[in-house]
Amino acid sequence: MSQTRLDGRSSDAPRPITIVTGFQRFPEGSVLYSCGKTRVLIAASVEGSVPPWMKGKGKGWVTAEYEMHPRCNPERSRRARDRGKIDGRSSEIQRLIARALRAAVRMDKLGEQMITVDCDVLDADGGTRTASITGGFVALAIALDKLRQAGQVQAGVLREEIAAISVGMVKEKHLVDLCYEEDSAAEVDLNVVASGGGALVEVQGTAEGAPVPKADFDRLLELGLGAMPTLVAAQRAALAEAGVDITKLMA
Repeated sequence: MSQTRLDGRSSDAPRPITIVTGFQRFPEGSVLYSCGKTRVLIAASVEGSVPPWMKGKGKGWVTAEYEMHPRCNPERSRRARDRGKIDGRSSEIQRLIARALRAAVRMDKLGEQMITVDCDVLDADGGTRTASITGGFVALAIALDKLRQAGQVQAGVLREEIAAISVGMVKEKHLVDLCYEEDSAAEVDLNVVASGGGALVEVQGTAEGAPVPKADFDRLLELGLGAMPTLVAAQRAALAEAGVDITKLMA
């Protein structure tokens, strides 16, 4: 049975989603993605070449970068350039984002082009990596549609939508889309990445203390997959509002 949380949501309800497309002038695709109080600025930029190790293979590449704004949290943190290098957490997150978004694209149909998806967290209230993936897909699709209109990619370059959400156990309750207060108190925290059709791309998580019974893991996974239609509907609505017919990018 669904239970009411601090913000009034039921246990299986994602936070309210807002996707503003075209937020920046210059990137081929850009969005401001908000879920609850978490906000991420995302830009997809197209380059007409691929990394040296991919040249001559006739395939493209999708990569990502992730960073948190110094005041996305209550107290200012130092920028990565001030620390001398990207921290391990950000490095791990941007690899996750890149893997997730690559699952959406047929690289052989992209051609020898690279798309970099930059994710800058403006306000953090939990779920920043999953917000980056879900919003990153929208920015990526907008960029791909511009390539399609220019005759640089054809239908079939996209497989299907990719989205992500966090799930966890807090005081033995199974919850979807954790805010910071819930995440910081969670006994188990998972990030579920899946396709619009419900196929898994990646599950990332850990027990924060005692081992997790399989029944609890299965319930959390079920909650995460159950939220995908809501996320995909928000993605499709944002793309339609931006004038992107996603069916023209799919086979």
